[in-house]
Amino acid sequence: MTTEPEIEVTVLLPCLNEAETLEVCVRKALRSLAECGVTGEVLVSDNGSTDGSQELAERAGARVVHAPIRGYGGALLHGIAQARGRYVIMADADDSYALSDLGPFVEALRAGHDVVMGNRFRGGIAEGAMPPLHRYLGNPVLSWLGRQLFGLRAVGDFHCGMRGFNAARIRALGLCMPGMEFASELVVRAALAGYDIVEVPTTLAPDGRSRPPHLRTWRDGWRHLRFLLVFAPRKTLVWPGAVIALLGLVGVGALTPGPLTLGAVELDVNTLVYACLMVLVGAQLAIFGGLAEIYGRQERLVPQRSADRWIRFLRLETSVTIGLLLLAAGTVGTVGAFWHWGGVGFDDLDPHTTLRVVLPSATAVALGVVVLFSGLVGSLLTLRPAHAAPALVRPRTPQREQDTAEALTGS
Repeated sequence: MTTEPEIEVTVLLPCLNEAETLEVCVRKALRSLAECGVTGEVLVSDNGSTDGSQELAERAGARVVHAPIRGYGGALLHGIAQARGRYVIMADADDSYALSDLGPFVEALRAGHDVVMGNRFRGGIAEGAMPPLHRYLGNPVLSWLGRQLFGLRAVGDFHCGMRGFNAARIRALGLCMPGMEFASELVVRAALAGYDIVEVPTTLAPDGRSRPPHLRTWRDGWRHLRFLLVFAPRKTLVWPGAVIALLGLVGVGALTPGPLTLGAVELDVNTLVYACLMVLVGAQLAIFGGLAEIYGRQERLVPQRSADRWIRFLRLETSVTIGLLLLAAGTVGTVGAFWHWGGVGFDDLDPHTTLRVVLPSATAVALGVVVLFSGLVGSLLTLRPAHAAPALVRPRTPQREQDTAEALTGS
C-alpha cells in the first residue's frame, strides 16, 4: 500500500474568468515549486468562471475547487479551507505576480513565520504594472494607516496580493470578509492575534489580461479604508472622542463662571455653546468606540481583554447610575434657572447670565440620556443565550452564507 507524500505548500489562485493568464500562472507555480524542492500543489478556487478557466487549470496540472460565495475573499476563504498544504501562498491569477519565484516565501514560512507578506515596492514594480493613483496615493496611504492603527511596522506594502501563511494558523482566525477587503482582514486579524508577520521583496509585472481588472479603485479602496477604521475603534473613536470631550469640559469649566479674556480676544457664551457641543460629540464618539470594542470582543474579532473596561462601564447598572446622576445634575441646574426666571416675574433675562447655567444643565441632561441608553445597548451586546431556540435555528446553506457575506460588506 502506497501513501501520497505530504503536501508542504499549496499555491492558491482565486479565479473568475482568467482563461487568458491562468494556465501560464499554474505552470509557473508548479515549476517554481519543483525548483525549490517542495512537495506542493496548485489550487484554483473558481468563482463561477464561464470562459473555460476550470478546464485550462486542470490541463495545466492544478486542482480546481468551486467557491460557493462570490467575491475575491469568498474564493480565497474556500481555497484556504480546501488547501492540503501546511503552508499556503496566494497570488492573483493575472500573471502580474512572481509565481516563478516562490523561494523567498517558502524559506520564510519554513523559518516559522506565521504570515509572509510580499513587498512590491522593495522588489520592483514594472512600468505600467500599477496605476499611478494606486502607486503614489492609495497603497502608501492605506499601508501607512494600517501601520499606525495596528502597529505593523514590518509591513510596507499592506495590500500586496502575493503572500504566504501557515494554513492552520490562518484558519484559526475565522476570517469572513468575502470582498476585496479580505486582504486587509487577513493582515489585521493576524496582527491582533499576535502572529509573527514578516515581509519579503517581490515583483509586480503588468496585468496579462486584455480585459479590465476586477478591482475597482474607489469602491474597493473605500471598503479597505472602512475595514481598517472599524477594526481600530480605540484609535479612531475612543481616543479622539476622549480628547474632544476633555477639551469641551475645560471650556465649560472656564466659561461657566464668566467671560474669559485671552489677550485681545474675549470668549463668552457663544464659545460656551461650542464647548458644550464638544462635550456631547466627544462623549458619544468615545461611547460608540466602546460599543464597537464590545461587539468585536463578542464576535471574537479582537482580543477579549481589549473591551473588558468598556463592558464594566457600559453594563446596565453602572450606566444607569452615571446617567441618573447626570440627569439629576442637569435637572437641578434647570430648576435653578427656572426659579431665577420666576423671581423676575418671567420677564426678559440677560442671556449672558442665564445661558451660563442653562447650557451646562442641558448638556448634562443630554449626556445622561446618552450614557443611560448606551448602557442598555452595551448590555444587549453582551447577552449570550445558553442555547439557541430550535425554532430560530436555520441550516447554514451556501445561499445563507452569501447573504451573510453581503450583509457584512454592505453590498
